[in-house]
Amino acid sequence: MTARIEENRSHPRLPDLLAAYHLVNQAEKGTAVESADRLPAVYRAEVEDPAGAFADDTVLLGTPPGADLPAGCVVLKAPYEGRAPEIKRLWVAPEARRKGLAKALMTEALRRAAASGALAVRLTVWNWREEPLALYRALGFETVASWDERPDLVCLEKPFDVIERLTPDAVRTHAVTGLAALLVDAVDSGASVGFLAPLAAHQAAAWWTRVADEAAEGVRDVWAAHGPDGGLTGVVTLVRAGTANGGHRGEIARLLVHRSARGRGLGYRLLATAEAHAAASGLTLLVLDTQADSPAERLYRGAGWTAAGTIPDFAADPAGILRATTLYYKRLG
Repeated sequence: MTARIEENRSHPRLPDLLAAYHLVNQAEKGTAVESADRLPAVYRAEVEDPAGAFADDTVLLGTPPGADLPAGCVVLKAPYEGRAPEIKRLWVAPEARRKGLAKALMTEALRRAAASGALAVRLTVWNWREEPLALYRALGFETVASWDERPDLVCLEKPFDVIERLTPDAVRTHAVTGLAALLVDAVDSGASVGFLAPLAAHQAAAWWTRVADEAAEGVRDVWAAHGPDGGLTGVVTLVRAGTANGGHRGEIARLLVHRSARGRGLGYRLLATAEAHAAASGLTLLVLDTQADSPAERLYRGAGWTAAGTIPDFAADPAGILRATTLYYKRLG
């Protein structure tokens, strides 16, 4: 089971979560107050009327697996004056911690910020908050020059990988370098993507060269993610059905994210990019298959895909061991 993340700035549980956040924050700053009605006016306004205080922002609430009520929240502030959007008010109730809820909230906030077209997202955190700092750094945030001069406040920013559709020529150009490296990395890390380990770089490059030919024929579309340094960090392809009665259908294939870029929502972004293009080009149904009980299943289920069934011993993993495969589908529109 996974945490449930929802957007709702009017949820009746939100004032309590914000109050708890601000009361702890005031205490840590050495300016403790006894109750929410004694908070500074700007924070008290958030507690009393979250919908009004965050009218232009995205407010996410997280409910732990098996629970009925949200136990955490985070706010993605709308960008202004050309600045990157900012993440604020990340809070998880003490009894719900160490269950992945903070990471789930942050991952969804990052996904939404990236989907909005932002080139980066930023936040601030007190330097004594070691656990949140560790989470932010694990999600790819880096310390930057301060935009807030309060002592002990650390300013962090995360640049987003840029996703672009590759032309057939671009696929050929990247085949022997970035794309081949992504495929080799996936096989080396145990992903069942049609190859046995060890996969030689020239074999991976040859496969991508064939993909370039398919792209030129209009059979397959390819999107790649570029990191801040220009290197490829992920890729996804969309294959169109080749039969006359399957023109409405496409297949998601080879969704790969380099190990160095995992856990930051890039897989969701690549998948969403391919889905959006499929819908815009008139496809109404997508399918895919993935190794049963693999981490990829969590991604697809979280993105709204439905499991159609599992086939035992369908394909060998990179070590040559036969594994079950689960078939998934998603209706578009």
